[in-house]
Amino acid sequence: MPKHLKLNDTDYWVYNDNAKLSTIVMIHGLRGTHHGLDLIAKNLDGYRVIVPDLPGFGESKPFDNEHSIPNYAKWLNKFIIDLRLPEPPALLGHSFGSIIVSNYAVIYPKTVRKLILENPIGAPALKGPRNFMSKLATGYYWLAKKLPKPTGTRLLRAKPAVMAMSITMAKTHDITVRKFIHNQHLQHFNSFASRRVVDEAYRASISSNVSDFAHGINVPTLLIAGDIDDITSIADQEKLLKLFPDAKLVVLNGVGHLTHYETPVEVANAIKRFVS
Repeated sequence: MPKHLKLNDTDYWVYNDNAKLSTIVMIHGLRGTHHGLDLIAKNLDGYRVIVPDLPGFGESKPFDNEHSIPNYAKWLNKFIIDLRLPEPPALLGHSFGSIIVSNYAVIYPKTVRKLILENPIGAPALKGPRNFMSKLATGYYWLAKKLPKPTGTRLLRAKPAVMAMSITMAKTHDITVRKFIHNQHLQHFNSFASRRVVDEAYRASISSNVSDFAHGINVPTLLIAGDIDDITSIADQEKLLKLFPDAKLVVLNGVGHLTHYETPVEVANAIKRFVS
């Protein structure tokens, strides 16, 4: 079991605390919590893995100011400094987390050893393979913001909305895995502090993407993508790859945006090969 710790206003979990290999810090996606990266962390035997809840999600306290990409990058810098690690960690970001850690790596390159982008948002979200679904999501978040606060919050937490997202993104045909994914989303997708947090974080997630930062990232970078990802196509991931000074792309077949749930062992193995 991971160890649950608290650092200032951030709750985080440590896996393999006595591991002899280097440390990996992992940042989850939008409306997720550390739980989403649990399966990957458990498969990174030998490495010390640290997974915080982003401020405003899970058990971490929200910001007093805006939940923007720059503010998340500033928070991450303070979090990593305050961990007092013996050497810079490898840094992983999944989905929305990939935007945060990419911006971070540009601003604070000396505090990260290697960068791992799992299902990176590599192109404008509203221009992805299923842009209709992205526009529908934008309308959903817009409506949740415009409605009276109690009604808007209920809409954000509504089970049909969470299930629609989960069903759309899950690609596996394994009934047991699909049930697990849906249960994870139902348990943790609503672990946000307030409607304000969700609105600000969603707007941050569609206002920029990894391609905005790739050219300025000078640390070795690994991109891990699913070949049927509805948010960023493989064609766009290959274009993104060319923007980095030093990067490689690993493509996992038969999986979309939920590689952390559907193919955690394959993701962990790719991380081990890269970090080692």
